[in-house]
Amino acid sequence: MTDELEDELRRALPATQVRGSRIRRRRGSDAGRSRVRTDSAERALLRRDASVFDGGVAGPVCFPETAAEVQAIVRIANAHGRAIVPRGAGTGLAGGAIPLGAPIVIALTRMNRILEVDTINRVAWVEPGVINLDLSKYLRPMGYHFAPDPSSQQVCTIGGNLANNSGGPHCLAYGVTDTHIIATEVVLPSGDIVMLGGLDPEPDGLDLRGAFVGGEGTLGIATKIAVRLTKNPPAVRTLLLSFGHVADAANTVSAVIAAGIVPAAMEVMDQRITIAVENYVHAGYPIDAAAVLLAEVEGLEGGVQIDADRIGEIGRAHGATDVRLAASDRERALLWKGRKTAFGAIAQIKPDYYLHDTVVPRAKLAEVLAQVYEIADRHELLVMNVFHAGDGNLHPLLIFDGREPGVLDRVHEAGAEIVRASLAAGGVLSGEHGIGVEKQAYMSEQFSDDDLDHQNRLRQSFDPHCRSNPGKVIPMGHSCADIQALRRVPTGVWG
Repeated sequence: MTDELEDELRRALPATQVRGSRIRRRRGSDAGRSRVRTDSAERALLRRDASVFDGGVAGPVCFPETAAEVQAIVRIANAHGRAIVPRGAGTGLAGGAIPLGAPIVIALTRMNRILEVDTINRVAWVEPGVINLDLSKYLRPMGYHFAPDPSSQQVCTIGGNLANNSGGPHCLAYGVTDTHIIATEVVLPSGDIVMLGGLDPEPDGLDLRGAFVGGEGTLGIATKIAVRLTKNPPAVRTLLLSFGHVADAANTVSAVIAAGIVPAAMEVMDQRITIAVENYVHAGYPIDAAAVLLAEVEGLEGGVQIDADRIGEIGRAHGATDVRLAASDRERALLWKGRKTAFGAIAQIKPDYYLHDTVVPRAKLAEVLAQVYEIADRHELLVMNVFHAGDGNLHPLLIFDGREPGVLDRVHEAGAEIVRASLAAGGVLSGEHGIGVEKQAYMSEQFSDDDLDHQNRLRQSFDPHCRSNPGKVIPMGHSCADIQALRRVPTGVWG
């Protein structure tokens, strides 16, 4: 059965060979091996994502280049009763791309073309493997960009952004990915190809596009995506405010919003992460401040200057020891480079980190941050805080060395307490990373049984056989994906 499965996949995905600027395709099962990988090295590489979670076992790994090839893979998987897991760049932090039960892994990184750009209607059609930052770089000369800007935007894909409904620092003003997806072509778990959403202002029928975005690959595979283009702002002001206490920075954020100002971004970093970033990037961050607030306003020249001045005044009223305005585009870019590379900067301290993603009401930021520090101290862990303060999206980093005996247990115990502290404060499980396997067990603490039953019904309406990224999001007892059943694969075949 396994050899037959491999042969069918290889026939569906003939090899591509580059000769100069031309791509030639050779037919035949032998030729297809370059795009259907079953070697242990490839499967080991794709058994996990960027999260701290492991335990996945990848089956055959396929690299389609067209929607028709994705459709063919799904239909072959159905014929053999096999599950599928779509995968982008693997930058997810919630374990959403971990393959459970030796599924066929469908890696979409070769579907990376920008197909069409319509600046009049502010729409671009792209394939799911397009890198987030590459799209904005391509659009920049036209005066536009793609607004969602996760910290991993240099490597994450548009398809991954769609799957996890990603955000980023500028989602405070522009919203998360769902706001910027107009339509998407989808290969359903049945193997059918459908278009969800549309370019009409009010497409007919139910908002299945809205249901699909954030589905984490459990509802099907996006193969073509219509994204909304955002016009580049005429003027930008970026401020860096320093504080003697983290709580003062958090309270300043709430005060700015309460004053009726909605900045494009408001990011807070505590002293520990600020020092690491400054040593790494040399962006000019003050290392003697307990916390810094990076605030950015966009719009017309006169308006942004007024807002920038007002944010400075509010900051000083809440204890800011220094307020600095970026004097040039270069200085502004350096400040943002520091923020966007914060997670990589911690490698100077210890090799591993566990990054959480809960959201709490802005008014509770200071309170929950104090609990995060207390939880980390009690578990003898180093914590650094860097987060989207404007919308209350916390990103505490628990820093550790995985080679230390027992440390991972302490990390997960501390992580569980942080989640529960956030929920107790009226927060939610995730702002942009998704649920995956990381927060699956906590879903019943945020949602009622009735809520979860309706979520599971929605999932089954797309995937009645529960083969699309099984074992994710909805907790056991509600989910159509039984982990034990998933593990019943032929002994020795993929282990």
